Amino acid sequence: MTHAERARELFLSGCSCSQAVFGAFALELGIDHETAMRLTSSFGGGLGGARELCGAVSGMLMVAGLKWGYADGQNLEAKTAHYARTRELLEGFRAAHGTLICRELLEGLNPGENPSARTQTYYAERPCVRFVQSAAALLDAMQEEQMGK
Repeated sequence: MTHAERARELFLSGCSCSQAVFGAFALELGIDHETAMRLTSSFGGGLGGARELCGAVSGMLMVAGLKWGYADGQNLEAKTAHYARTRELLEGFRAAHGTLICRELLEGLNPGENPSARTQTYYAERPCVRFVQSAAALLDAMQEEQMGK
């Protein structure tokens, strides 16, 4: 199963966008499922329902930080390289979907601030499953690119 397929599966099981993307990579990052779900639970709905940065993007960047991030704030070379990777991921998501902002991605829908019950209607109306798959696929593409260097 690809990370995109796993992210889709997690989203369709009731996880938020951020949980779905991060959860698809969690075990290989050494993070158990429950910890992954708790860690990313504040980022769904565009940051706790605020409809700001898309949760799939938040989850994607958290994975990128664990995979390729830096720990030494004085290491400007590592920081610069990671910021470039971050921008590459953001640009890839924006190119695919037009924006990084949840309310813009859900334009025309009235999602509200609170989580909605996950029903067939919910999944039929929301394009979010595409976003979680796309974010996971962008990470996989970057992983392949990093391995090729």
